[in-house]
Order: sequence, then C-alpha cells, then structure tokens
Amino acid sequence: MTHQEIHRSHRIGWLRASVLGANDGIVSTSSLIIGVAAANTGQSSIILAGSAGLVAGAMSMAAGEYVSVSSQADTENADLELEKKSLAENADFEKDELAKIYEARGLTSELACEVAEQLMSHDALGAHARDEIGITEDGKARPIQAALASATTFTIGALLPLLVAWLTPLSHLITLVASLSLVFLALLGGIAARAGGASVLRASVRVTFWGALAMALTAGVGRVFGVAA
Repeated sequence: MTHQEIHRSHRIGWLRASVLGANDGIVSTSSLIIGVAAANTGQSSIILAGSAGLVAGAMSMAAGEYVSVSSQADTENADLELEKKSLAENADFEKDELAKIYEARGLTSELACEVAEQLMSHDALGAHARDEIGITEDGKARPIQAALASATTFTIGALLPLLVAWLTPLSHLITLVASLSLVFLALLGGIAARAGGASVLRASVRVTFWGALAMALTAGVGRVFGVAA
C-alpha cells in the first residue's frame, strides 16, 4: 500500500493573500455600505460609495501585496547572491558550515560531512538556500501571484455585500448587508481553515468577530454624522 501525505505549507503564499483579500473585501465594503447607509443616505449614493470602495480597495490590495512581497523577494535574492559569492570564494568553509547544520540536527560528524559533500556536488546553492537560509521553492516570495490573488479575491469579497445592497430595499439594507456579510465571513473563515488544515470553527468565529466589530464601529460613525447633518 502506498502511503501519501498531503502537506499544505506550499499553499501559504497564495492562500494568505487570497484570504486577506477576500476578508478585507467583505469587511471594508460592507462596513463602508453600512456606515454610509447609517448616515441616512440614498441607495444610489450607497451603491456609488460601495463601488468606489471596491475599485480603490482592489487596487490598494494589489499594490500593497506587490510592494510587500517584492521587498521580501529582494531580501531573498540578496541573500542568495551573498551565498553564491561565498560558495565561489570559500567552498570548503561553506561545506563545513552545512555539515555542522546537519550534525546539529542529529547526524554523526562523518555522515553530516558526507551528506554536505553530496548535496553540494548536486546543487550547492540550493542546499545552502534551503538548510542555511531557509528559502525553499514552495515558500519563495512571488509578488505578482500575491498581488493578483489579493486583488481578485478582494473584488469577489466586495461584490457580495455590494450585490446585497443593490438588491435590498433601503429599509432593510443595513440589517441584510450586516447579517449576510457575517455569514460570508464565517464561510470564508471555514474554507480558508479547511484549505490550510486548521480549525474551521475557530477560524470562522475569529473572522466573524472582527467583521462584526468593524461594521458596528462604522455604523456608529455613520449615525453620528447623519445626525450632525
């Protein structure tokens, strides 16, 4: 019988950006809609504000993810260049360094030296990137992937409360947008937890709590300015 383990750590790059984008899309757009609606604004103005928030938010998420992950990628590339130079100038020192890492993990001194020598003869930079620096192929920073995932899922997340606001009568708009957005957040938390192998209940409760808090605060702001107007 073949035993196969399914690891989820390779999903961390796009999963993090996707969950962040979708969560932010739902929370920020629903909060914006509720805040504007609480200020006794007309439905057309509410939809306009929500649509503007969707476009601005998607672009902000894409730009933020790209800049952030690009900085990470720059750091990784700088470390790799430094390691490449060190390997070219002092290969023996680098081999001893790699052997000490394996020895610290439990190998005997002789076996650690043999493993280091064989791995360096196969792919010296790859071995040092993985075992000395901690850079793996699955975990490498991918700015474009993160930006696209975040912007796309933000747009999808933002469309959900926006469609509810568009289809709902003004008298029930706040109640339905808030309640359905919390349902969307709970589902998102569950799906993300399932994909990442975490607790579904804990993740759902966590994102729902913070979403409810954000909506309550913006509703309060809308009420204050609506009354003041």
